[in-house]
Amino acid sequence: MEIEITSPNKILFPKDKIKKIDVIEYYVNVSKFMLPFAINRLLSVIRCHDGVQGETFFKKHPAKGEKDVEIFKYKGRDYFYIKSANQLAYQAQMGTIEFHTWGSTVSKLRKPDVMVFDLDPDDKLPLAKLRTAVLKVKSVLDDLDLLSFLKTSGGKGYHIVVPFSKTGSWDSFYAFAKNIAVIAEQKWGKDFTTNIRKSERKGKIFIDYMRNNIGATCIAPYSLRACNGATLSMPISWNDLDKVKPNEVTIKNYKKYLNDSWSEFYDVKQELK
Repeated sequence: MEIEITSPNKILFPKDKIKKIDVIEYYVNVSKFMLPFAINRLLSVIRCHDGVQGETFFKKHPAKGEKDVEIFKYKGRDYFYIKSANQLAYQAQMGTIEFHTWGSTVSKLRKPDVMVFDLDPDDKLPLAKLRTAVLKVKSVLDDLDLLSFLKTSGGKGYHIVVPFSKTGSWDSFYAFAKNIAVIAEQKWGKDFTTNIRKSERKGKIFIDYMRNNIGATCIAPYSLRACNGATLSMPISWNDLDKVKPNEVTIKNYKKYLNDSWSEFYDVKQELK
C-alpha cells in the first residue's frame, strides 16, 4: 500500500497504549475480511484525531477535495464510500476509528439488503439472560425461514444480521424489521422492549430495529469501537454465542477469533418483497 502515514506513534487509546500505526495495521490485516461488508456502502465514521479520550466527531459527508474516497450524491449532498483496502487504510490514517455502513449498496441505494437487530441490554442484565434472549430473537427469524448471522457489538450487546438478495422498498423493509421486534416483545415481554426510552429498559433488552431505515447505519463487521479497550464488532458463529462476550474481542486478541463463520453471508438467497 502506498499511503503516507503521519504521526504513526500518536497514542489513540491511552489506557491501552495503542498507537495510530497499530490501528492502521489492524485495518490492513482485516481488510480481506472486512471489505465485503464495507465497500460500496455509504459510510458514517467516527474520527478521533486526538485519541478516544479527546475530541471526536461523527462524519458522513466528505470534506471538499478529500482524497482516497468515492463520492456519491444523494438528495443534493455529497456522501462517501470506499472500494479498496487502500481506501480503508487511508481512512484509518485520517483518524477514523469506527466505520458505520448503510444497509444498501450505492448501486441499489433504495433496495436494502442487510437487516440488523441490535440487542442492547440494561446495564445490570446478566450475560446469561442476554444470550438466552438473543436465541429467542433468532427463533423468530428461524420460524420465518430466514438465515441469520451473529456478531459482537464491541459494547454491551450482540447484533443479529440478516442478509437479503431481493427486497422491496425501504418502507416495507423497515416495517418488516419492526414487526419482528414486536413479535419478540409480545412473546417475551419480560425480556424485551421496543421502547427507545432507557427508563423502559430496566431488566430488559432493547431490540433496536430502527437501523433498518434509509440513511440509518450500523457498526460494520470488524470495525473497532472508539472506547477504552479497543474492542471491535466481530462476526462469530452461533455456536460461539456462549463462548464470546459482547466486548471480548479487541485489537490485541482479534486474530484468534477470525474464522469463516460468515463465509456464506452473500451467497444466501433470501427474498423480501
